[in-house]
Amino acid sequence: MRLKDKIAIVTGASSDIGLEISKKFVEEGAKVVLLGRHAEKLEQVRKSIPDYLSKTAAIACDITNEAQVIQTVNQIMDHYGRIDVLVNNAGTITDPIHFHEMQDKDWNSLVDTNLFGTFRITKSVLIKMLENKNGGNIINIGSISAERAIPKVHLTVYCTTKAAINMFTKGLAVEYARKNIRCNCINPGIVNAGMIKSYLDYPEARKVLEDKQPINRIGQPEDVANAAVYLASDEAKWISGAILNVDGGKSASEG
Repeated sequence: MRLKDKIAIVTGASSDIGLEISKKFVEEGAKVVLLGRHAEKLEQVRKSIPDYLSKTAAIACDITNEAQVIQTVNQIMDHYGRIDVLVNNAGTITDPIHFHEMQDKDWNSLVDTNLFGTFRITKSVLIKMLENKNGGNIINIGSISAERAIPKVHLTVYCTTKAAINMFTKGLAVEYARKNIRCNCINPGIVNAGMIKSYLDYPEARKVLEDKQPINRIGQPEDVANAAVYLASDEAKWISGAILNVDGGKSASEG
């Protein structure tokens, strides 16, 4: 087991990707704390994880609320005594809209969750990792939208928040390297998860998306989860500050 006895936090754990990461971590021997805004939904998805009673815990936590974040991290430390891995998977996206038509409330939601929310919980967990002096591992889940805009799909502010996460990853990796704390980022491409799932119900729409992929299929949550397991394991102990595109070759292509 590659993550035997590690204590991991996964934010946005009730989402397709967050849940799959949690499952894979448990399969590899970790104990996982699932975080999300809605306790009922968290508990529901948690029950789909084998041995969930002994291997997982679910805590409702809104990462845009600093007091909740601090309280949650303290609660985890009180119970487990340490935190080995933090997976920053929580994020939000808006419907495509021209930038000039956006209101403050539209971009505030994106920035507060995707960027400041990630800042808040990372800071709280980093403090505990430094106090324990046992090192740690932070994995950010970004998007290939950090590197490329999509014609006719107006997501400028979303893309900006994800680009910031790339640099946040590199900055943390360098700043805390001598403290034995690694930080890497996974940037998924088009994955059968979240908002994209409804489009994939239509064969014509699915074919259009698949035809644009160098590897001629849509990604699955487990593709992202497998990458997260690797980065969380000791097999990746000399990897930090990396941006790993899990996208079927899309970011390397012209299309």
